[in-house]
Amino acid sequence: MGFLTALPESIFLQTALATALLASIACGVVGSFVVTRRITYIAGSVAHCVLGGVGLARYLQVVHGWSFFDPLYGALIAAIGSALLIGWVTLRAKEREDTIIGATWAIGMAVGVLFISKTPGYNENLMSYLFGNILLVSRSEVWLVVVLDLFVLGVCGLFYKKLLAICFDEEFARLRGVHVEFYYLLLLCLTALTVVLLTTVVGIILVIALLTLPSAIAGLFSRTLLQMMVWGSLLCCLFTLGGLAVSYDLDLPPGATIIVIAGFFYLCAVSLRALPFMRRFLT
Repeated sequence: MGFLTALPESIFLQTALATALLASIACGVVGSFVVTRRITYIAGSVAHCVLGGVGLARYLQVVHGWSFFDPLYGALIAAIGSALLIGWVTLRAKEREDTIIGATWAIGMAVGVLFISKTPGYNENLMSYLFGNILLVSRSEVWLVVVLDLFVLGVCGLFYKKLLAICFDEEFARLRGVHVEFYYLLLLCLTALTVVLLTTVVGIILVIALLTLPSAIAGLFSRTLLQMMVWGSLLCCLFTLGGLAVSYDLDLPPGATIIVIAGFFYLCAVSLRALPFMRRFLT
């Protein structure tokens, strides 16, 4: 109740609420592709590479005076670059997929740590990218989230059937003339953009959980990918809003609270799905 009472009077809570709702839409849509295509580990590697871009952007801001180069821009460049690199290596040398994912994961984090260590002073905003602090999102970042959200939804809507084909039957899609390599890289880029969106909500460390848990729950009880996307988006909204309310009332970190709530419901959904009468009902 404290959250609802404070919401009309607090610009920080209003901005956080808008960010949570906007990010949840792309999370449900792209997260459904990620879960269905089983590229969770690739998404995790991309997420951790974001720290390298954030650290570089902050270093250029403080040391070289690039005030226009917001850390979110650095996160975008690092996420898309790592997604394309992983996708290219995966398509060209499938036996090295695990290696490139692990290497990109580790190198991205290491580069971020090095740039942060060379940036004078301690900046709490950098730590918010690690663990998330949705209450610190600025108005300009909200508008950037809106642009990214619209782009992700537009591309997913435009190429829905192609992306659906490569998620369920890549070989059949190739036989039907679908440019599988292009749409696979496109899917990785959309995943990278969504990772950046969710980084503002729960941080780099927890982003992969929010990207996959709502969609994974929705997938347990959905018969089509479109249903999975709708329910995934709604569940992500529920988790982020619930996490915001609980963290505000109990004075807890918002990002971690959101993930704990999502994880709790995921375990409940998996347990419920395993019950014999639920299996008969859902088949």
